[in-house]
Amino acid sequence: MASAPRITLAKGFVLLMLFFAVIATIVAARLVPQSFGLRFEAPGRLALAEVLKGKAIRHTPIAPVANPCPRSLAGAVVTNPPELLSRNGLLTVDFSYQTRTDSDGRQLFCFMTPDGSENPTLRLNPGDRLVINITNNTPTTSFKMALNPPNCGSSEMTSSSLNLHFHGTDLSPQCGQDEVIRTTINSGETLTYSVRIPDDEPPGLDWYHPHIHGLAEAAVQGGASGAIIIDGFRDFQPAISVVPQRVLMIRDQILAEEATPRGAVPSWDLTVNTVPIAFPTEIPAAIEMRPSEKQLWRVANATSNTILDLMVVYDGKPQPLQIVGLDGVPIRSESGNANHGLNLWATHVLIPTAGRAEFIVQGPASSVPHAVLMTRRVDTGPSGDNDPPRLLARILPAPASAQLGLAVERRVRSAVGLTWLSRFRNLASLHKAIQRKLYFSETPGDEATRRFFITIAGQVPQLFDANNPPTIVTTRGSVEDWTIENRTQENHTFHIHQTHFLVLKQTNDNQDNGAAVGQFLDTINIPYWDGDPNHPFPSVTVRMDFEGPTTGDFVYHCHILEHEDRGMMAIIRVMPSKFSATFEKARLQAAVWLNRWFRRNDSRSSTDEAWCIAGRVVTRRSQRPQAIDSML
Repeated sequence: MASAPRITLAKGFVLLMLFFAVIATIVAARLVPQSFGLRFEAPGRLALAEVLKGKAIRHTPIAPVANPCPRSLAGAVVTNPPELLSRNGLLTVDFSYQTRTDSDGRQLFCFMTPDGSENPTLRLNPGDRLVINITNNTPTTSFKMALNPPNCGSSEMTSSSLNLHFHGTDLSPQCGQDEVIRTTINSGETLTYSVRIPDDEPPGLDWYHPHIHGLAEAAVQGGASGAIIIDGFRDFQPAISVVPQRVLMIRDQILAEEATPRGAVPSWDLTVNTVPIAFPTEIPAAIEMRPSEKQLWRVANATSNTILDLMVVYDGKPQPLQIVGLDGVPIRSESGNANHGLNLWATHVLIPTAGRAEFIVQGPASSVPHAVLMTRRVDTGPSGDNDPPRLLARILPAPASAQLGLAVERRVRSAVGLTWLSRFRNLASLHKAIQRKLYFSETPGDEATRRFFITIAGQVPQLFDANNPPTIVTTRGSVEDWTIENRTQENHTFHIHQTHFLVLKQTNDNQDNGAAVGQFLDTINIPYWDGDPNHPFPSVTVRMDFEGPTTGDFVYHCHILEHEDRGMMAIIRVMPSKFSATFEKARLQAAVWLNRWFRRNDSRSSTDEAWCIAGRVVTRRSQRPQAIDSML
């Protein structure tokens, strides 16, 4: 008899806690999205003053362009992409997102401007405003999937949905800026992006591309990407100002001829600035240089799935490459010292998917008969793609009358100068960083059934879902050391949005030339595990810096986009204060408890749900929320 009141009190306490959890969840559900800027304005063209406030707005549709997504012929001379420059602190761009099918049956995608330019390079200074009005002019599709609010743009996803990611830039993850979780632009819809490049944005090469989960691989492989250049290199290293600059966007695409990838047969064809290097002939493109001329090559690995290992070879001899930047940051920036730079030399440069490398190349003398740009073989593991060596371009002497059309570096306004150096100062010497461990894993199976995960140690692996709670909640101002392991038998490329990280350590990495350690990157290759249980998992340890102004939800994932589309992505939430972070962790844990409470009688049940993976509608078992112990 004496135990009955205690049971009643226990039940009452649980019910009381559940009541407060419900109230907290409802309040947070109403307040948190607004605090992250997830809002959408009414239709109509607003005044420039409203655009400059950074709001996402509906815009007058951009008309489709005739003959979209043009491609060069095999063996053609590589030219720089068309370039758009900011003027008086502003660059406004109109994009028509379009598609077509080429003669080999491949679906191509591209960003077209009204004058017919394709995927232009966007060139900006720190502090500039970039406004992009974009209309999705691809055909409508029958597949539709509802998206839970809050939404930025459409409340449903289709097989032709679109959004934009400004890869490498440190922009806000708000609606109308660099937000990819909730932003959806469907066929016939228009959205305006308005972003301000931070004053402390480092000079270098970034890029833009679509980032709809489940469709990213197809869009990027179809060619929808372009370069973003943040000027300011000449203020860090004046010698750069007189060196002509070549922008090389290397993309991959489906093989023109169906073949089993092995030996010399690659998993994917490559293109260099739309010039195809197609199996089986693999006719290289042509790059023209004046004899012994120095050029700054700004190279983006804009492929979906192909890891590059670039080398310049003259008469069979690898040439020294003077590396000046990686992933949009000048090398040797970790000290925050302007006296460093231009002192990293290599004979080859490994560039993972989505990575960038900027290096000075001295052209061949007139006496050199055979000069090429090539990618070496990359061993991606027993389960990985086949990336054999390939000639990408022959380096040929430019005719005396040739206009190469190469860009030069602009000087940034004096108020900006080397402001970006302060962003990285003293980060390497900090000793009170939060420690986290993450790992890549996969399910066994064939290409159609295999699923991919990135998981916090201690959590249960989950496929990405935009409606999942964040796997990590942290605070603005925090510094964290993440160790990321690869527990699979194929390479993975780790990438995080909104910030760069300092590479502290690499283990079991026999593929990199050592340039990564001590550098600031946003994308890094992690080689495959050999499967020997006596051997450690290959890993990297990186230092994450959340000391900037960015708060909100954004993602980290494998940037081999087939893997990302199949689930290898998760959400991090950065809160503005320790108090708000503590409340948010408690709210999310309460939501997990609440879910378990109401499902306690059917804990073994699960339901089937439709989902879009790699552009195809599939059915998968629904997932219950997991505990978030590792966030606390």
